[in-house]
Amino acid sequence: MPWLENMVHQDTLHRDPFKVLISCILSLRTQDKTTGEASERLFRRAPDVKSLSGLPVNTIEKLIYPVGFYRVKAERIKALSSALIKKYDSKVPDEIDELLTLKGVGRKTANLVITLGYNKPGICVDTHVHRITNRWGYVKTKSPEQTEYALRAKLPLQYWLEINGLLVAFGQGICRPISPLCSGCDVHMFCSKVGVSRHR
Repeated sequence: MPWLENMVHQDTLHRDPFKVLISCILSLRTQDKTTGEASERLFRRAPDVKSLSGLPVNTIEKLIYPVGFYRVKAERIKALSSALIKKYDSKVPDEIDELLTLKGVGRKTANLVITLGYNKPGICVDTHVHRITNRWGYVKTKSPEQTEYALRAKLPLQYWLEINGLLVAFGQGICRPISPLCSGCDVHMFCSKVGVSRHR
């Protein structure tokens, strides 16, 4: 999720785990530009968990529109804010297992929160990381979650934080899902091309 990493590096999110968490939820099935703009509108109005919890759902809907499934996400964000206040004293957990107990938080989001929000080791596996590492033959897994565990066991720790940003850009430009541009790939000679039926 390069846009989110850029926002953190530009200090837009101030390495705030809460803002990283909410932005991740907004990003699901939504274009990066739309997510970034919605996040900024929402955080201008409600910069922390307590102020966001105090907003009516219909106000959150208006602030985050037109992100995908904005009504569902508005309700989820409101409920999540309340849960953080009640269960965690308004703080976002800094452990993956604790984050996963929160409704609507999956492993990808949990890893982004601990890596971007807390600067702790984690591996964010999306469809690009899952597809490419399997295509290379580096791992042999059937789901992003399995890929995360396989990479945690195999990938040196110093590459955990950067693998997602590198492979998302690589997957969008070169190692595409269908007919990848192998002729323009600098690492094609090391790739097993698992599952690739045709390439350019």
